[in-house]
Amino acid sequence: MDKENINDMPLIDAPAKAEEEKINPGHEKTRNKLRKAGIICIIASLPLTCLPFIGFPLLFAGLVMTMMGYAGKLARYQAAEIAPVQKDTFNYIADGTQGGVRTVANAAGEGLATGFAAGGINPGQTAAEPSVRCHKCNFIETPEAKFCSECGAPMEKTKPCPQCKELNDPDAKFCDNCGGTF
Repeated sequence: MDKENINDMPLIDAPAKAEEEKINPGHEKTRNKLRKAGIICIIASLPLTCLPFIGFPLLFAGLVMTMMGYAGKLARYQAAEIAPVQKDTFNYIADGTQGGVRTVANAAGEGLATGFAAGGINPGQTAAEPSVRCHKCNFIETPEAKFCSECGAPMEKTKPCPQCKELNDPDAKFCDNCGGTF
């Protein structure tokens, strides 16, 4: 191979290096400083452990700096180890619940299709007919009905408002027109 082909070949560590550069190029220098200073503090603290007020705080500082310097590598390693497991778990759960989700979706679709085929109203009533809702049971009734065929309540508005004289449902507590109380 000549020199041009060697330079064109990708390095094995190139993707990891590119990822670090994407985050922030200045962080690499800081990480290296923390790693070096942490190890120096750890080594310097070992002979000073006989003086606990100097040796142990220096050891602690060295350990913390070293951990902070390697935190990114540790996080990337954990992510690389955990991601395939999470993917496999998700796929396993998705495969296991696929039949149940399909059954629920089919039932909902059949219910909607039945409702739309009936016009979305009471059985036996066509969608073209105008309708009136019963104030007592919410049954949809034809406009000609004097009484609800479901609960027997009168369909006409018979209760006049004392302020505006608007007719309201027999069990109304407030006027439909002016909002006045009965």
